[in-house]
Amino acid sequence: MEKLNGGGHHDLNQPLLPDPDDHASPELVQYHHKNQDQDQDVDDLKSRVWIESKQLWFIVGPAIFSRTAAFTMNVITQAFAGHLGDVELASISIANTVIVGFNFGLLLGMASALETLCGQAFGARRYSMLGIYMQRSWIVLFMCCFLLLPFYVFATPILKLLGQPDDVAEQSGVVAAWMIPLHFSFAFQFPLQRFLQCQLKNQIIAWVSLAALVANVLTSWLFVYVLDFGVVGAAVALDISWWILVLGLFGYTAGGGCPLTWTGFSTQAFSGLWEFVKLSAASGVMLCLENWYYRILILMTGHLKNATLAVDALSICMTINGWEMMIPLAFFAGTGVRVANELGAGNGKGAKFATIVSVTQSTLIGLVFCVLIVIFHDKIAYIFSSSADVLRAVDKLSFLLAITILLNSVQPVLSGVAVGSGWQATVAYINLGCYYIIGLPLGFLMGWIFHLGVAGIWGGMIFGGTAIQTVMLAIITIRCDWNKEAEIASQRIKKWSTTSPAKHLVDQH
Repeated sequence: MEKLNGGGHHDLNQPLLPDPDDHASPELVQYHHKNQDQDQDVDDLKSRVWIESKQLWFIVGPAIFSRTAAFTMNVITQAFAGHLGDVELASISIANTVIVGFNFGLLLGMASALETLCGQAFGARRYSMLGIYMQRSWIVLFMCCFLLLPFYVFATPILKLLGQPDDVAEQSGVVAAWMIPLHFSFAFQFPLQRFLQCQLKNQIIAWVSLAALVANVLTSWLFVYVLDFGVVGAAVALDISWWILVLGLFGYTAGGGCPLTWTGFSTQAFSGLWEFVKLSAASGVMLCLENWYYRILILMTGHLKNATLAVDALSICMTINGWEMMIPLAFFAGTGVRVANELGAGNGKGAKFATIVSVTQSTLIGLVFCVLIVIFHDKIAYIFSSSADVLRAVDKLSFLLAITILLNSVQPVLSGVAVGSGWQATVAYINLGCYYIIGLPLGFLMGWIFHLGVAGIWGGMIFGGTAIQTVMLAIITIRCDWNKEAEIASQRIKKWSTTSPAKHLVDQH
C-alpha cells in the first residue's frame, strides 16, 4: 500500500483512473475539455453560455428525438388498431394508457435514480461504478416488474371495476397479457438509456430509437395486415420494437462502446441493494405522482355532464401538450445529467450555471409555444376534429393549455435539477402535497361546487398543483448552497463506491 501511495502514483483519496484522453470516447474528451475551457473563460459570459449550451444540447437534441420516437411508436400502434374497429382501438388505448401507463411511470421514475448516481460518478471520473450502478438498477427494476405483474394478469377485472364496458375490458385484458414482454423490457431499457445518457452518448440512443421506430412500422404492417393477427399483432409489434431498443443499447454497451464504464457483469451489483431500492423508490414516487395526476384529470372529467364532449376536448389538449412535453422532458434529462456531472466533479458553481442556462432556454422555448397557442386558439383543434362543438370546447380550454405549456417548460427542468442533485425524496413530498392535497381538491371544488366544468377541474389542478409545485422547486433551487451540494455529491460517491481504492487502482492498470 505504501508503494501505491508514493512514487508518483495516484493519491488513494482521488478518483483513480487514467487520463480520459488516453482511452476515452470523443464524448468523454469533449466533456473534460469543456470543463478546462470553462475555467479559462470564467470572465467571458457569452463564451460560458455558448459552451454550456453546446454541452446541454448535445444531450437535449438526441433526447428530443428518442422520446418523440418512443411516443410515435404508441401512436402508430393505436393507428393500426384503429383500422381494425372501435373496440380494438379502445382496448389498445386503454391497455397502453391505464395498465402500461401506470407501471411505465413508476419504473421510469425508479430508473431516474441512475441519473443521480451515474451522473455524479461520471463527473468524479469513477467510471467503473457506472456499470455496477446500472446492474443494480436492472435487478431492482426486474424484481419490481414481477411485483407489478398482477396489473397485467388481472387487467380485465381491474378495468371493469373502473367502469369500462365489458367488451372493451375483456379485449384490453387480452392486449395487456400480450404486453407483458413490453413491461419487462422497461427494467432493462430505462437503466441502459440513463447509463449512456450520463456519459453523453445520446446519439447512439437516437439511432437505436430510429431503428426501433422503423421496426415498429414494418412489424405492425406485417402482423396486422399481412398475417392478420389483429389487435394481438399490434401489441406484439410494440413488444418487438421495445426489445430492439434494449438489445441495440446493450449491444453497443457490451460490444466495446463503453470501455471505461462497462467491464462486464459483476457480483458487486448485488451489494447495497436495499439502499438502492430506497433511492429508486423515492425517484419512482417523485415522477409517478405527477404522471398519475394528469390521468386522474381525464378520469375526473369523465364524470361530468356531457362527459363525451369534455373528454374529447381535454384529450385533444392533452395530446398537444404531450407532443410539446417531449422538449421539456428532454431538458429534464439534459439538466439532470449536467447538474450531476458538475456536482460529481466538485464544481458547485458549474452546476448552478448549468441550471440557469437550462431553465432560461427551456422557458424561452415554452414561451414561444405558449404564444402560438394563444394566437391560434380557435384553430389548433382542426388537426384532430372538424366537429363545431369540439372546436368551441377546445377554444375555451386553449388559455389553460397555453399556461400548462409555459409551466411545463420550467417545472421539468427544476425536477431535472432535483434528480441531478439527489433531492428525489424531498420532491416526492412536494409533489404529494401540491398535487394531491391541494390540486385535486381544488380541481374538484372548481369543477363541481362552482360548476365550472372541465375548465374548473383543469384550472384548479394546474394552479393548485403544478404552479405551486413549480414555485416551491424554484425557491429550493434559488436558495441552494451549490458548494455544499458538491460536498454531498462527493460523500454520496464514496458511500456508493463498493470497490476499495487499492483494488480500483489495480483494476485500471
